[in-house]
Amino acid sequence: MNALVSRSGLFDDFFKDFAPAFYVRPLHGDALPEPSQIKIDVKEDDAAYTVHAEVPGVPKEDINVSIDGNVVSLRAEVRQHDQKKDGEKLLRSERYYGAVARSFQLPVEVDAAQARARYDNGVLVLTLPKKQGNKTQRLAIE
Repeated sequence: MNALVSRSGLFDDFFKDFAPAFYVRPLHGDALPEPSQIKIDVKEDDAAYTVHAEVPGVPKEDINVSIDGNVVSLRAEVRQHDQKKDGEKLLRSERYYGAVARSFQLPVEVDAAQARARYDNGVLVLTLPKKQGNKTQRLAIE
């Protein structure tokens, strides 16, 4: 029976044997988070949509929300501020920086003038009222 050796396992074992004191293994072996994805929850009631978006570690000044009809776009500038001390050596870094963005389409247009945004503890909460007068109307056939 052939045992399959994954590439990452092979390199992990090599570095563990080569320099056991300087090798830092990930806690669960999970892949790095995808920086291009902002995780969201969207809820709806009769009057509005409520969106919860995870944007941890980003100041509210670096978050941009735009609304165009029924399309909502979120953009954030993620910055990494490293402070290196004398005699310190970086062994592993799983943090990233750059722009992250996410757009999604809602079933009904949003009243952008009445929309509200609040940012607290890394979670952006959007209250997006539905635009009135956009309801589907059935036409009578003559």
